[in-house]
Amino acid sequence: MISDSANGTGDKQLSEPQATLAVARTTYDALILDSLQRQALVTVRSLGKRGLNVAALETQERVPAFTSRWCQKEIVCSAEEGTEAYLIFLEHCLEQYGARVLIPSADGTIALLRKYRDRLEQRVSLALASEAAMTIAVNKELTLDIARRLGLNIPHGVEIGAVNDVSAALREVGLPAVVKPVESWLWHEQQGARFVSRLVTTPDEAIRAVEELTHFGGTVLFQQFLTGEREAMSFLYARGEVYARFAQWAKRTEPPLGGQSVLRQSIAVPEDIGEQAERLVREIELEGYSEVEFRRDSAGVPYLMEINPRLSASVEIAVRSGIDFPYLLYQWASGEPINKIKRYRIGVWMRYLKGDIMTTIEALQQRGRPGVTPPAQAVFGFLASFLQPMGYDYVDWDDPSPAIRAATDFTRSWVGGAIKKRLSRFRRRFS
Repeated sequence: MISDSANGTGDKQLSEPQATLAVARTTYDALILDSLQRQALVTVRSLGKRGLNVAALETQERVPAFTSRWCQKEIVCSAEEGTEAYLIFLEHCLEQYGARVLIPSADGTIALLRKYRDRLEQRVSLALASEAAMTIAVNKELTLDIARRLGLNIPHGVEIGAVNDVSAALREVGLPAVVKPVESWLWHEQQGARFVSRLVTTPDEAIRAVEELTHFGGTVLFQQFLTGEREAMSFLYARGEVYARFAQWAKRTEPPLGGQSVLRQSIAVPEDIGEQAERLVREIELEGYSEVEFRRDSAGVPYLMEINPRLSASVEIAVRSGIDFPYLLYQWASGEPINKIKRYRIGVWMRYLKGDIMTTIEALQQRGRPGVTPPAQAVFGFLASFLQPMGYDYVDWDDPSPAIRAATDFTRSWVGGAIKKRLSRFRRRFS
C-alpha cells in the first residue's frame, strides 16, 4: 500500500495497481528515499525551505522526516529495502507522482538503484556518481589501491576471504585489529545484507568476525587498529571543479570503534587531509557529494579509512556551518547551475543525543577494550557536553515535529525494551 499525506490534507490509500494506472497529478522536485535516516530529514528541510516540492519514502510509518512541515507527501513502502519488490513499488510511485530527482542515502537502496540504473534513469535523475566512480568508491580495496598509488597513507593490513586465512593475517597485522567488509552491502540471490566493521582483540573474535563478514562470499580487510582522531572531508565535485569543501572531526562515535559520529565539530580544512582527499576524489572522478574519512595514529599521521559516495548522517553540521550540501547535490543531479561556496563557520558543534546515550552505555559495557573511553570519563564527557553550546540533530525550532517524533519513538522503544527485559527476568525467576 502507498500511504499518502500532504501537509495535513488527510491520508488516503492507493493500491499498487491503482498507483500504476493513475495519471500523474503532481511532479515533485525531489523524492527522498531512506527517510528514516537523519540525512534524509536534513535534505527534506533543505530543499523545502528553498521552495522545492519534496516527497519522502520509507518502509515504515513512524518516521521523523514525514512530520516535517516541508514534507509535502509521505509514502510508506510495504516492501523491504534492497529487494526487487521495493524497486517495483518505487517505479509505481514515480509513475503515479513523478519526481525530478531521486536522492537515496542507505547502502542497500543505493545498491538496488545501481543494479537497475539504466531502467530508472529513463524516468528520473539519480543523485549518484557515475557507475565507474561508484564501483571504486563502494569497494574499500579498490579505493585503497588508488590512494596507495597517489601516495596516501593506508592502514597496514591484508585482504582475506575465509576463516582459514585468519592465522596468517594475525601474524601479519597482530592484535587488536579491525575487520572490515570490502563492500558494506552484498547481494545474495535476490536479497542483500549490510555488513559493518568489527574490532577484534583475540584470535577467537577474529575468527568469528571473518566468518560472519564472509557469510555471503565477500572478502574482508584485516587492518591495524588506529586510535587517533577521526576526521572527515566532504565535497561537492562536478565536471572537474570542487564547488564546496568542508571538514569536521568526531569527538565521539557510536559504536565507539568508529561508527556514526554522535558529537562532532566543524574545523578548518587540514592541509594534509584536505589536499589528499581532493586528489582522491578527482582521480576517481567521484561527482556529486562524497565524504572521505581519515583516522590519525598516535603521532598525528592521517590514514585513509574509506569514502562514502552518498549523503552522510553527519551532513547537518555542514549545513548549519553554511554549506548546504543537500541543495548543492540537488542542483548537480537536476542539471542546474551549482552554487560555489568558499567559506563556512568553524567551531560549530552538533550532537546526536540518542547516539551519544548509546555510545556512553557501550563505553560502560565494553570497559577495558581498546579505543573505548574509561567509564568515569565517558559519563563525565556525556554530561559536560550539555554545557557546550551546540545544535542537536532533529531539532529545528521552525520545524519542531521531527524532534518530537524522534524523542517519542526513542522513549517508547527504551521504556518498552526495559519493561520486556524485566518481565522476561520475572518469568525466568518464577517459572
